[in-house]
Amino acid sequence: MIKFWNTARGIGAADAWRDACWLQATAPTERETGMLIHQLGIPESFIDDIADADERSRIDTSNGWMMIILRIPHNNLATSRAPFVTVPLGILIKDNKVVTVCHHETEMVNDFIARQQRREAGFIDAVDMVFRLFLCAAVCYNKYLRRVSDLIEQAKYNMEGKKIANSDLISLSRLQDTLTYFATSIKGNENLLGKIGARLPVDELDAELIDDVNIETNQARENNWIYINVLNSIIETNANIINNDMSQVMRLLTALNIIIMLPSLIASTFGMNLINGMENWEWGFAVAIAVSVASIAACYLWFRLKNWL
Repeated sequence: MIKFWNTARGIGAADAWRDACWLQATAPTERETGMLIHQLGIPESFIDDIADADERSRIDTSNGWMMIILRIPHNNLATSRAPFVTVPLGILIKDNKVVTVCHHETEMVNDFIARQQRREAGFIDAVDMVFRLFLCAAVCYNKYLRRVSDLIEQAKYNMEGKKIANSDLISLSRLQDTLTYFATSIKGNENLLGKIGARLPVDELDAELIDDVNIETNQARENNWIYINVLNSIIETNANIINNDMSQVMRLLTALNIIIMLPSLIASTFGMNLINGMENWEWGFAVAIAVSVASIAACYLWFRLKNWL
């Protein structure tokens, strides 16, 4: 799907391509991709790079076009079991032409449009738009990290007061995957921002935007590492709980085995086909039973004193 936005005074929908216009391509079809390549002259290699879900954040130039690939957060994909992932957003610039290409319908781009419409102001130039996209991406990371925090709290609540199920551990592992994706992408965007600041003309307003982006990005990075540490702590605690439960079960089984072993030893001893002096005694069987019961009681009391039972 391709949309045209007039960015001269605020953001408003346009019917066709014109100067000071932003072309937004979302999950473009094959025909729309051909239009981008043949009518606008965008290098086909750029389109292929943006289509690669694993493409890293970077900047490149070819045929007068500058390509900036930004990693942005996105809801769960069909190909991933993590609740949130990151996808590439391509920003293509040539003269006064600005084209964004993303192969997923993302919340971040919709938030960016809504935010700029509330500002009721357009973009000074393409550089201003690029830095505002960076800022919106950083804000979006913080928004998604708050959702991750809610999922962590929900997982902790579900695991309290009940036995830990495999599904609980799997859900925590998937949250770890999400935070790993976020950490890598945030770091890549941060490095890319430094490169762009050195290659694009930056005025005083752009410098202020860069400061805002750095603040939001630092907050997202710090929050991300905090949640990673919290998740690691939860998983480590659960592992210790499982080991402790297993230790208690093994201790109980060992105590029961010893308690049962002593009367079995006594019975097997007196049950041998050997002369032991008790085979003709009328109280022999009763004495064997009494000794067995006494050994069971003695072992039980000893294990109770040791808190094994």
